[in-house]
Amino acid sequence: MTWKTHSAAILAGVVAAGSIAALGTGVSHAETHASPIQYVALGDSAAAGPLVTEQDSSAPGCLRSLDNYPSVVAQRLDAHLTDVTCSSARSANVTDTAQTTFSGQVPPQETALGPDTDLVTITIGANDISLFPTVLSCVNPLPEPTGTSCRDKFTAGGVDQQRQLVENASAGWSSMLESVRDRAPSARIVVIGYGTYIAADGCPGTQPFWPRDADYLQSVIDYGNTVMAATAARHGVEYIDITEATAGHDICTDPATAYYTGIVPTQPAVPLHPTAAGMQAIGKTVADALS
Repeated sequence: MTWKTHSAAILAGVVAAGSIAALGTGVSHAETHASPIQYVALGDSAAAGPLVTEQDSSAPGCLRSLDNYPSVVAQRLDAHLTDVTCSSARSANVTDTAQTTFSGQVPPQETALGPDTDLVTITIGANDISLFPTVLSCVNPLPEPTGTSCRDKFTAGGVDQQRQLVENASAGWSSMLESVRDRAPSARIVVIGYGTYIAADGCPGTQPFWPRDADYLQSVIDYGNTVMAATAARHGVEYIDITEATAGHDICTDPATAYYTGIVPTQPAVPLHPTAAGMQAIGKTVADALS
């Protein structure tokens, strides 16, 4: 397997679905490293994998799976993984703020980085914009007109409050990427976006979202991906878009093929988080993009 490092040619702007935001010249990992790839995974629950198969007992409060997508990537790249992903993490918990969990505090995730780090993956940002409380506020178990549209509430007066939260968070994302680069100056740094959680118009008979609210929620996720991709590009950091890879495996699909669990759960997993199958698929997508 060829290990590519990236140094110069960074694409400006936002990448198209399924592409990587930055490409450059490559050298064989074998030419430059006598030891396995030193891989550090950073991020929130979308990377950690709460309740997905066997959980990591070294940090029980992080609800981190031993079969999450970083584990899949490490296996496919034959890399040595240091996984410090932690459920509920915000970007500040990557850089300078210890995270409080039910089993105690965990240090800022970037303390796992160092000059010998070869690869860093990051999935972060949803908690910076309170995405999952927003999702819960959109639940309507009964059809219209019984209930209130969250899309209408969040866009009242022509101002999209959720888009504003994303834009406000982008400065913190920028600082985080700078800090990660300072800690791991030789590493290939890759941001992994969030996936396709819900199909167009939703599935009101299966998951309790009105069609216009389902579309609004996915649009917030997509906009967060867009802003994060642009932020990564400005800092010479790669971005992998998984929306295409996860499309058709959203919370509206058959539980046997779903990559995400809905508000109405159909298998053991935290609602609106990747399933075991989802982690495998995301890990393969990421590993293939890195190869």
